[in-house]
Amino acid sequence: MTVDDPFKHPTLASGIFYKNPRAASIWLEKAFGFELSMVVSDADGRLVHSEMRFGDGYIIVDAEWSDHVASPASVAGKNTQSVYVHLKDSIDAHCDRAKAAGAEIVQEPADQFYGERQYRARDPEGHVWTFSQTVRSVPREEAERLGDLQIEGWHQ
Repeated sequence: MTVDDPFKHPTLASGIFYKNPRAASIWLEKAFGFELSMVVSDADGRLVHSEMRFGDGYIIVDAEWSDHVASPASVAGKNTQSVYVHLKDSIDAHCDRAKAAGAEIVQEPADQFYGERQYRARDPEGHVWTFSQTVRSVPREEAERLGDLQIEGWHQ
């Protein structure tokens, strides 16, 4: 299946910063199935920017290039964001692949009241990734009742 260039239509990407972005890119491919689509190296061969595709989206994997960007490994493991990835199918197999590559599974795959099956994994530098798969369509009213929540807007 050929995927359109994400730069040719509106899309959203996230930039993830690593102390060792080259090792991170290799690991993200092995563990989560991202595909390296661009690598930019400096004169000394250090990776300074890369892009990795997943489905019709992408992430940017960069080095810590400024005082205001850091890997969780540089800030006592703290995360200020988490990347969410929606899978079409096989979430349990995806989790097994991540485990086999050394991901720390911080939340095992579990069905959620809003119709998603979800797991969370921490990569070697401490970024937390959330993967989900829709397993059933849940009406907003049911999700509100099951979660004891009030929800404005809803996707179906």
